[in-house]
Amino acid sequence: MIERFLPRIDFDSYEDFKENYRVDYPDNFNFGYDVVDAWAVESPEKPALVWVNDADEEKRYTFADVKRWSDKAANMFSSLGIKKGDTVLLMLKQRPEVWFSMIGLHKVGAIVIPSTFQLTAKDIAYRCHAANIKMICAADDPDIVKAVNAAKPTCDPALITSILGSDIPDGWRSMRADLDAASEDWTRPTGDQATTARDGMLIYFSSGTTGMPKMILHDFTYPLGHIVTAHYWQHVEDGGLHLVMADSGWAKFGWSKIYGQWVCGAVIVAYDTEKFTPLHLLKTMSRLRITTFCAPPTVYRFLIQEDLSKYDFSSIKHAETAGEPLNPEVYERFLEATGLPITEGFGQSETSVILANFEWFPVKPGSTGKPSPLYNIDLIDENGDSCEDGIVGTIVVKNTDKAHPTGLFREYHKDPDAMAKSWPEGTYSTGDMAWRDEDGYFWFVGRNDDVIKCSGYRIGPFEVESALLTHPAVVECAITAVPDPVRGQVVKATVVLAKGWTASDELKKELQDHVKKVTAPYKYPRVVDFVDELPKTTSGKIRRMDIRNSDLKQKEKRPTSVSVRLKKGEQQTA
Repeated sequence: MIERFLPRIDFDSYEDFKENYRVDYPDNFNFGYDVVDAWAVESPEKPALVWVNDADEEKRYTFADVKRWSDKAANMFSSLGIKKGDTVLLMLKQRPEVWFSMIGLHKVGAIVIPSTFQLTAKDIAYRCHAANIKMICAADDPDIVKAVNAAKPTCDPALITSILGSDIPDGWRSMRADLDAASEDWTRPTGDQATTARDGMLIYFSSGTTGMPKMILHDFTYPLGHIVTAHYWQHVEDGGLHLVMADSGWAKFGWSKIYGQWVCGAVIVAYDTEKFTPLHLLKTMSRLRITTFCAPPTVYRFLIQEDLSKYDFSSIKHAETAGEPLNPEVYERFLEATGLPITEGFGQSETSVILANFEWFPVKPGSTGKPSPLYNIDLIDENGDSCEDGIVGTIVVKNTDKAHPTGLFREYHKDPDAMAKSWPEGTYSTGDMAWRDEDGYFWFVGRNDDVIKCSGYRIGPFEVESALLTHPAVVECAITAVPDPVRGQVVKATVVLAKGWTASDELKKELQDHVKKVTAPYKYPRVVDFVDELPKTTSGKIRRMDIRNSDLKQKEKRPTSVSVRLKKGEQQTA
């Protein structure tokens, strides 16, 4: 399948890859027809999806199954009035129906809005108004029903709500009944209902750490941007099982659990669990004999706390991470326990993988690797000038006005101010900061808002977090700034302790001294807070903004004191 879109697949070196990689596609490219249905015709019994849950139940689907169910989904949505350009919000967790629904909506030409099941009523109402949502499809979860019902009075009265469960609330449709009743015969639309490669296909809502979430609009070429993600970074294999820790509401789902992976013929594992449990994940990986594995650093941090020698990793050929920078200590401990190096990649909801550790050069633990061939990447300073090696700058994608990179979003939908700020004159600014070494490797520093300015120094949170994680007491940590009347800002560490360790003033001092030895002494955390868990987004990223806001509310003024324990934030779920 991959050869249909790449005139050349194999490359002799990274320089050859960067210079000569090309993607070809027809003007009417549609992932539903040109990948899923093409596999179903070419190899109908080819495995496509394995669904597993907490009880170790399994369901397996071929590409012929996915075609049949996505055709039924297309007929279901069409019969309910959904047409090209309409928006449908999915809160389906990792039920198999999320794949069927997404492909079915692609076939219709509607715009899919993948969403986490943890949205509140306020979140749902905001999305309904911003995106003019026509329909919400939900998993069988009473919390989802409660949130949607609370939002509905403020939404369009014509909003359709559909649920997968057998217990159908008042005012809701039975998605299962509608799918079962829908015809398996679907004909690709023509005329004004036919899709083109540049039509809108999918919207992600940004995490909204500053201001209200923005709508990130991708067109139908977006899946092809993830060929680099799947084939050249994750190394998925035709017929190999690919397990990724990502709920269907995350952008990481689009990165790793549907598009590039199915172009490459990989078998996607739908790991549909209610709560992340390291031991269950390890047992599932061993039992299924997975081939490739990808998870945020948060997951790896908890895995290395277990006795990994008890589990069989012999089937796994590649392990990857993205979502947050990978600390070198985590890399080394996982490598020692499993023999698997973790190859890091970097990107955003707005992109496919931008930077990654590709096969043609050795991994430098802690580095995000080198640029994808899809993007003209540079680092720029506050004046917009390119940074020299070793100088921290903002990661940008240049020359997008000359050729729009496959995989890069089309626009912040209905938000000209955000476009003007982030994408002026053909240069898209990611808002993330990094530096480049003399070998061309990029080293992530943090979001613009996360960089700490202390007594004239610019301190990236990642480098302090990495130093702390080399201490055996630390499982996870987040570095933020707190105001200081003399220094402007000082470094604060919010720390989750490993098993067997207890918070104390003595341990606080020990951690401070440890950082002074591992990295430049001025970077040490003058404030240390011990917590049970860190606040996270639903994609597993640490919400440093929540920590900063909590500090402001508590009016913390003394940087030498131990701060009050934070309330528990969102914990990673799978």
